[in-house]
Amino acid sequence: MRQSIATDADRATALRDDVERQVDQTLDSVRPQLVELVLVFRAGGVTPRAFLAFEQALFQLLLRFGRQLLEIVVNGLAGDGSLLPDDIIYGGLGYRRLRTKSRNAHVATMFGTICLWRFGYRFWEPWVKESCVFPLELQLGLLAGVTPALADHIGRKLAEAGSTQHRVLEDLKQEHHVSMGVNRLRKLLALLHENVAEHRQSAQVQALLDALTIANESRGNRKPVLAVGRDGITIRDYKYRFWEVATTATVTVFDRAGKRLTTIYLAWPPESGQAAMSQMMTELLTAVLTQWEGPLPTLAYIADSGGNESNYFEQTLRWMNHPRTGERLSWERVLDFYHASERIWAMSAALFGQGSSKYHAWAKRMLRILKAESRGPKRVLHSAAAFAARIGLAKTRDKDFRKAYRYLRQRTKWMRYSEYKKRHIPLGSGITEAACKTVYTQRLKLSGMRWTKEGAQHILTLRTVLLSGTWQVTYSMSLVTRQNALPRPYARESSNDARIAA
Repeated sequence: MRQSIATDADRATALRDDVERQVDQTLDSVRPQLVELVLVFRAGGVTPRAFLAFEQALFQLLLRFGRQLLEIVVNGLAGDGSLLPDDIIYGGLGYRRLRTKSRNAHVATMFGTICLWRFGYRFWEPWVKESCVFPLELQLGLLAGVTPALADHIGRKLAEAGSTQHRVLEDLKQEHHVSMGVNRLRKLLALLHENVAEHRQSAQVQALLDALTIANESRGNRKPVLAVGRDGITIRDYKYRFWEVATTATVTVFDRAGKRLTTIYLAWPPESGQAAMSQMMTELLTAVLTQWEGPLPTLAYIADSGGNESNYFEQTLRWMNHPRTGERLSWERVLDFYHASERIWAMSAALFGQGSSKYHAWAKRMLRILKAESRGPKRVLHSAAAFAARIGLAKTRDKDFRKAYRYLRQRTKWMRYSEYKKRHIPLGSGITEAACKTVYTQRLKLSGMRWTKEGAQHILTLRTVLLSGTWQVTYSMSLVTRQNALPRPYARESSNDARIAA
């Protein structure tokens, strides 16, 4: 036991000495320039312009220091290869170490591009065309030759509103001194999408559960609300050059006082029938209800009466059972107030003529009644029918009036706005309507943009994770998954120290 403790202490001392040597070596190369930079600033007099130049030059020197230190540290990990296993297992296949190191001269980091020397491992059967494996790159978590920190930064940048490939590449060149082509950026995007998509739902479920916990403990005289909505938006497919309807959905938690706590965003590129979106929504809701052990919140579905939106409620939500108890869930179906108000304005235009004083007065009065009174929908329809019978509408106006009137009459059971308001259930699908703008318009519908469905899906995955506020958790989960899949030695050595191939 004493010998083991002494050995551990010796190893710790040797490691510290080696690290101090690496840091000192890097500092020695930068120290003269740092001293000279400070001397020039101090001797030249303090002015705003001088301080600007000093800070900018200092930042560039520190970037250089970071780049040099990073390169020294990572290149010292593998050593001369004597401590590395001769054979490893990766992805269920066997690989054997090559004799000499090879270099990757284009490793992109937050500090710039560095050169990485690493040992490669070749597949056991040389006649089988299988790419070499570089365990050190896998240990470091490189994606398309990009470090995890820079990949995290690039992923966030790609997902931000107003972002473009050109802007991201310019940011990398100016801020991080990394030159990267479009093809490499797209490869990185595809890999980020693949890694993040695997853990998207788990992170979103946890965010909703955390919000439900806060909502359940909040003050107020109403139950918390779990509100769901979905809507469509047109987006152009570059391959076929025509517009199709993409879809977005939101899941929002409101506390007992009606305050919004969190919103989870989902999005899917154009698809006939929007089956993928329906599946995503159903899986997310099922996972939340399965794991939620508190009192069941008020469940609300707020949307317009479009075909896909209505079908999802009629075919899925209406028949959904609680995943743990098996009891039928009670969903409140809410017709978006804005769409209902559009029909009131349409009836008013048919009755009184658009722009007249009665047109504005009657419509505004009906909107107040619709929102404030328990019998609001019936009163609106009764008043409209009475005016139509009294006035006697021309053929065109009568057609417009009946179309709007029929729309409201068939949906009165979903227009109990006074009751919804008392229970803090949203009256409109504003959150989902806004999601169409924030998810799609601000990112995928900028001037000159063209998309394939695959490329759009890659961006949508990153963007919805970012907007949902789950980026950090999701990205951390993806790193853990990659860590668990690292290569392992084919045969353990007699030493108790199990080493991962580097």
